[in-house]
Amino acid sequence: MKQDLILLPLIAMVILTFIVGMVMLKLRFKAVKEDGLNPGYFLLNRGAKLPDNLAKVTNHYANLFEMPLLFYIFCLAIYAGQRTDFTYITIAWLFVVVRYFHAYIHTTYNDLKPRRFSFLIGSVLLASMWIRLGIQIVS
Repeated sequence: MKQDLILLPLIAMVILTFIVGMVMLKLRFKAVKEDGLNPGYFLLNRGAKLPDNLAKVTNHYANLFEMPLLFYIFCLAIYAGQRTDFTYITIAWLFVVVRYFHAYIHTTYNDLKPRRFSFLIGSVLLASMWIRLGIQIVS
């Protein structure tokens, strides 16, 4: 199996991070220009209430630097260890798809039940990748 294939889902997650970051930037400009948010708020990110749409996107952007970091490390470990296989690639892509759904839910209608479900599915997928790798290393 071609080792580089495990980097494609990693790149897809990076793209998601940039997309959410660009949406957040656009919403920040809008909040200052149209909603009257004092630009000084962004010096320390406190002292004002953000518009709900900006707060949701900002929270999700921060979320993309939490659990997905374990995904990035995993993909790089698989790549460096030359352990890329069909199962890892499949689970990695499933994780990415679930994270895109999670991002959509969190940054739009933000219903807690489907958001929690997508988060839990992503967590199970990520844990299964790490457990499988651990078993392979120990075996």
